[in-house]
Amino acid sequence: MATRKLYDDELKELSAALIKMGTMAMDAVTRAMQALKAFDKRLAREIIEEDASINAMERDIETMCLKLILKQQPVAADLRKISTAIKMITDIERIGDAASDIAEISMYHDSVSFPELQDEVLKMAVSAREMVASAIDAYVRGDLALARATMEKDDVVDDYFRNIRHELGSKIYKDIPEIDTVIDYLMIVKYLERIGDHAVNICEWVQFYITGIHINERII
Repeated sequence: MATRKLYDDELKELSAALIKMGTMAMDAVTRAMQALKAFDKRLAREIIEEDASINAMERDIETMCLKLILKQQPVAADLRKISTAIKMITDIERIGDAASDIAEISMYHDSVSFPELQDEVLKMAVSAREMVASAIDAYVRGDLALARATMEKDDVVDDYFRNIRHELGSKIYKDIPEIDTVIDYLMIVKYLERIGDHAVNICEWVQFYITGIHINERII
């Protein structure tokens, strides 16, 4: 009984670490967009430097998961939860990388070239960040319905991506002086679209954790 309580406490520590890492990645996305909006190069540099902390957390959580497996020899449901955590941290780390890349791009801008498009990009960022928050919450709660609802929200992020890409693409053919800015914004929205994809990946692993069935229909 005492052993199971200790194990449950360690699983709670794992969930807390995942929440912390996920929060750091989500905050990095939010701050990267703030740096872009405010042309804040100091903030951008902070985000780039802090990406190392997210990378370190990935390694720490992976070690935590491996110790749980080796020490406790978990039953199927617990093993799926731990395995899911190992998969999730890869996507969370890549979300942090995307935020760092956006911050790096923001350092090359000092004015708004396309204010109407910037507003749409910021809205897209909010939607992508909300997906990540919901995906991690679905894992912590073991909420299959929330995971599935979060996956459906990817359509919103994809719609933003297609619309913004179309608008930016149309500017390329107009021989405008801000062509470098157009390319940078295309890269930013691609990073945001990938963040949404990483949230979907997390939700697919949450589905596996809860049901034992991943997207490829294999039962474990």
